[in-house]
Amino acid sequence: MRTDVHGRQWRSTIAAAQAGDRRALDELVEGWLPLVYNVVGRALNGHADVDDVVQETMLRAVGNLGTLRDPDSFRSWLMAIAMRQIRERARRRTSQPLDESMPQGAADFAELTVLRLQLEGQRREVAEAVRWLDAEDRQLLSLWWLEVAGELTRRELAAAVGISRQHAAVRVQRMKERLATSRGIVRALDGACPELRELTSRWNGRPDSVWRKRLARHIRGCGYCGDTRESVVPAERLLAGIALVPVPAGFTLSLALGGKTAVAATSAGWSAKVLGVLTKPAVAVTAGATIAAGGVYVVVQTPDDPPPHTATAPTAAASTHIAPSPPAAPSSSPARSPSPSVTQEKAAPYGSVVDAVDRAPDLDTPPAALPHRPGTGITSTGGAHATMNHRGDGVTLSGEGYVLVRWQISPQYRAGSLVMPSWTRLRGKLFHVASGGGRRMDDPVSTTDSSATGMGSSATGYAVLPSGTQQMWQNEYFYVDGSVTLTVNERGADYGLNVFPTTWDAVEKDVTTGPGQGVKRYGLVRDTGKDDTPVPQYVTRATPADPATVAQRSRV
Repeated sequence: MRTDVHGRQWRSTIAAAQAGDRRALDELVEGWLPLVYNVVGRALNGHADVDDVVQETMLRAVGNLGTLRDPDSFRSWLMAIAMRQIRERARRRTSQPLDESMPQGAADFAELTVLRLQLEGQRREVAEAVRWLDAEDRQLLSLWWLEVAGELTRRELAAAVGISRQHAAVRVQRMKERLATSRGIVRALDGACPELRELTSRWNGRPDSVWRKRLARHIRGCGYCGDTRESVVPAERLLAGIALVPVPAGFTLSLALGGKTAVAATSAGWSAKVLGVLTKPAVAVTAGATIAAGGVYVVVQTPDDPPPHTATAPTAAASTHIAPSPPAAPSSSPARSPSPSVTQEKAAPYGSVVDAVDRAPDLDTPPAALPHRPGTGITSTGGAHATMNHRGDGVTLSGEGYVLVRWQISPQYRAGSLVMPSWTRLRGKLFHVASGGGRRMDDPVSTTDSSATGMGSSATGYAVLPSGTQQMWQNEYFYVDGSVTLTVNERGADYGLNVFPTTWDAVEKDVTTGPGQGVKRYGLVRDTGKDDTPVPQYVTRATPADPATVAQRSRV
């Protein structure tokens, strides 16, 4: 199960916690508290009720964990609980005068975001603009922020809010428009013109919708305040790959049943096994937190701990490469496939060699000969040319033959962590036989901007691969003998795939085209003609509910 809280898989942990494993429950609470804290904190902008809503969310999640049928849906299930508690908090307070101001000396969540993540420039502007959104917009933004940061999917966002994906798209677009207006207000207040200073002299300093409209009206008609003076980067590009705000030191989460007796808790639907776990007299210390007897969870990391750094994108020159270890001794050139051994060796079983991070071959190194595998033809549910640009787009390939997967990475639209596509429902065999297109995607692409590669540039940001993922080329070639489904798991960095059934002749022509014919480099042949040809990463014979949960290390 893929859940991007520290990139780990949680299916087995959730199942163990449901069965009453105390250590697994500790890990679950410790792992997911930061995500809940960020959603609630941003939705309520750090109001004093944040701690109560976070606690109630985790209390309900732990208490109802036994009712969760599909561990793969844990993340959307948890987010839906959080949003219900946020809305319930709003309903409880509607009959009272609602004072959203912070206690004296306390920082709101926008300020915490800026300070703990050390945000500057337009990223800081986005964080501060959240203050100007209405409560409903803040609730939606708290989920969308995590979506563009790579922690949630659009499907999970929609499920948490309780609406369709289509309706979610409309609401997100409207919220983004109001966020853009709010960013303009933050910029204008930072260097206000005399008229704006006079206008705000009557303002109490507390952002609200009335003053948002007044200030936006002034900015639209003011040549000074409406001049951005620099290119405005879309918020989704600024937030891609951004870290979660750490849970503050000293935050206490009481899971001691909220004062319920065991009988009352059981009648309220608490799992007997989970109830036993919570009341068991034990102390478990986890990374950065302690769950003590009675189920009290205390964050013990110090306030001075540095915030997690967002990933910086590697370029071809700066990447640290690790050569894969094939069963046979590699040839002297990393560009060529392993040479056949003179002595007789036992054939490696299919799936024993999996793609891994590898070195870029020299530009002028021709590839090894491409073995000719039999090909009766490939049938694609996407037709002769399938274009897949959105998360969830997929194509099923059946038959015997070659397939081209062509990459299109678009960091100018959204940079950040790239969630790789995955191969599922494999029947038979799938091999990664060659790479071509005249370039690796981390090769330089500009003669005027040395930072620009196919993965991005310093101006746009970069698409960043998960640690341990093999660098893709423009064209990647695969051989299918059976059937398999390829799915785009786009989240974070923007990318698309074009999928074509192709032929051995076309593959051979592509990889043998070199710098002399106007391309950056020769292609790379990975096929040995045997079962020790590598299988791609992120492939499984299973049919997971979420294809993005497929593990990087393929076991087929």
